Amino acid sequence: MEKVIIIGSGAAGYTAGIYASRANLEPVIITGKIPGGLLTQTTEVENFPGFPDGVDGFELMFNMQKQAERFGSKIINAEVTSVDFKTGGAHKVVLSDGQELETQTVIIATGAAPRWLGLESEDRLKNKGVSACATCDGAFFRNVPVAVIGGGDTALEEAMFLTKFASKVYLVHRRDEFRASKIMADRAKNTEKIEIIWDSVVEEVLGEDAVTGMRIKNVKTGEEQEIPVEGFFAALGHIPNTAIFSDYVEVEDTGFFKLNGASTYTNVDGVFIAGDNSDQEYRQAITAAGMGCRAAIDAERWMEAQEK
Repeated sequence: MEKVIIIGSGAAGYTAGIYASRANLEPVIITGKIPGGLLTQTTEVENFPGFPDGVDGFELMFNMQKQAERFGSKIINAEVTSVDFKTGGAHKVVLSDGQELETQTVIIATGAAPRWLGLESEDRLKNKGVSACATCDGAFFRNVPVAVIGGGDTALEEAMFLTKFASKVYLVHRRDEFRASKIMADRAKNTEKIEIIWDSVVEEVLGEDAVTGMRIKNVKTGEEQEIPVEGFFAALGHIPNTAIFSDYVEVEDTGFFKLNGASTYTNVDGVFIAGDNSDQEYRQAITAAGMGCRAAIDAERWMEAQEK
């Protein structure tokens, strides 16, 4: 039986592995579909501490994995297909390669995926001007026009943030009023750099090797127009990767894991959470890494309490 199984890699999973292995818990990290997580698909990360000139996302995650392995973490490149969590008993984890593992504790670090429009052009131009994180990528778009798609608080916050860099921010919303809070809506409406395009949807992101614009359609009139932009930010929310655990671990109405206060504890003894699958506010690599640290420490302390 394993002491700790970490489901998911990325900043949260690998940091949990570093701390758990340094505590002699011999963790097993199940990497998931994308070893290293979504950050491996990002070209340059400028806001992770310790890299004044920025760092390639793949390189950052590769080095985190090497650090975890250095201290004794075991890496398994597979997906978790099902789990069987038992309060007071061993937890079972079934992998896509057919392995069935039992463990005393589990740290779930499966992250959350951005919600996209689903356009072929949007997918093709990801990391080439298309992004789902203004905080991560906004500084790359200084003095050029950009677009934000969405009408909730997240979209308006992203648009406000981008006004620090962009020459203009087009805020595209399919309805004639925002879903966001009134205070955020008023701020957006009264910000000179933001132009709101109501009742409209994006038909295509324009550009071959980089974003050059977008084609939008008014849902009421059917009129189409092309608007030149160099950055395209989807702000449609996130989908937490929690589905296969929801029969055991409590989730919020939004689908994100529900935690016990400020800890990483869940409603299931010996099951802990780390990263964006419970974070509806920040969703940054550094906050995910910090939570991975907390989850490993919580797991270690929980195991010590059981022994006593």
